[in-house]
Amino acid sequence: MTRIRVIGAGLAGPEAALTAARLGCEVDLYEMRAIVHGKPRLTPAHQTTEFGELVCSNSLKSESENTAPWLLKQEMRRAGSTLMRIADETAVPAGHALAVDRVEFSRRITEAIAAQAKIRVIREEVTSLSPGLVEGRNGATHCTIVATGPLTSDALSREIERLAGSGHLAFYDSISPIVEAESIEMNRVYFAARWDKGTADYVNCPMDRSEYERFLNALLAAEPAEEKAWEKLDYFEGCLPIEELARRGRDTLRFGPMKPVGLRDPRTGKTPWAVVQLRKENLRADSYNLVGFQNHLKFGEQARVLRLIPGLENARFLRYGQIHRNTYICAPALLDQCLRLKSAPVIMFAGQICGVEGYTESIASGMLAGIYAAALSRGEEPVPLPRATALGSLVHYVTHADARSFQPANITFDLLEPLDDETRRRVRDKKERHRVQCERALAAFEDWRAATGHPALEPR
Repeated sequence: MTRIRVIGAGLAGPEAALTAARLGCEVDLYEMRAIVHGKPRLTPAHQTTEFGELVCSNSLKSESENTAPWLLKQEMRRAGSTLMRIADETAVPAGHALAVDRVEFSRRITEAIAAQAKIRVIREEVTSLSPGLVEGRNGATHCTIVATGPLTSDALSREIERLAGSGHLAFYDSISPIVEAESIEMNRVYFAARWDKGTADYVNCPMDRSEYERFLNALLAAEPAEEKAWEKLDYFEGCLPIEELARRGRDTLRFGPMKPVGLRDPRTGKTPWAVVQLRKENLRADSYNLVGFQNHLKFGEQARVLRLIPGLENARFLRYGQIHRNTYICAPALLDQCLRLKSAPVIMFAGQICGVEGYTESIASGMLAGIYAAALSRGEEPVPLPRATALGSLVHYVTHADARSFQPANITFDLLEPLDDETRRRVRDKKERHRVQCERALAAFEDWRAATGHPALEPR
């Protein structure tokens, strides 16, 4: 049986390694972050050497039934995703979303890897993919899964570019600030979930019109962080810094991360002009992140501007917002429907580097890569997930989008296979259509599972 090599221990890599090991494969998991001479060797965005570290938000998005993120997670749970199980076990209150205690989540992933006898962890940087180029299903050569994520090292990036031939793209992703809970002026804020969906777990900082204008003016005048000479800040549209959004119009933030709709202040009975939401970072509720407040401002400027938010006048920041590079390949031109490099089919890509966006999507692609790699190691041809499933639709987008304008994507109903015309005529209500799509997707998933013999699990 071919030994599987997984490069990268963010989210996709550990899921791929654990999935392949669960299916009977021997796995080498490589991670460049390590303790060297008593000091941690990290990336510009990571703060620990633990596996599965969340560097941005701590949310895995909606758990509302019959939404696209819910559907993707349901399929992953049924497929036996280890990281989804750990996410469920380390969940913190977040209304209708699945958010996790980021420290406990990472710790348990690291423990799961250490407890799996079939996984060997190697703490070193990989700079060559050449062993994966040796062909032959039945040989003892490596099947490689590249899951190095948005902060792929320069050396490995050059190696990927050499193999890909057509180059790869890069955009810049962002990190939201985190504040100490005790420093929030609780008499200035209120707890609520939008439209009262789920429990009231979010801290809401309401602004009237004058407070919003004052905040906006300060934000627009704030000094940006220094841009290095080699940087070209090509932001991803789905994760724009707040100062970039503010430059698009004075009401842009009010229709984006500061949208007040559905967040009536119970103390006044009125909807504020704008709202800043804070979400718990852990079960102890000793820290909160500013939802959607990623930015590229100097730390001192962030403190000055963000303390204009009602309730954060005396905020103590545990982490400021930052920008980091997010590297990804042009997957539609390079990968097949089983995430294999067309020019070298024993090399796979998973996680954000393959063109998915979001924590859940990264874990999902890692799980699929692990399943497909396990099939290859048995000398079998992998059977891709059906297009009708959320998992299959996500990979279909990554591998079939227009290569000329390709950008990473989260799971949405727009990616799922459309309903037929007859069903669309019969089912007019949008929510009902989504329910039908979810029902169809889960049925298609079970058909795939039965056809491939993938271990069945009861949905959680």
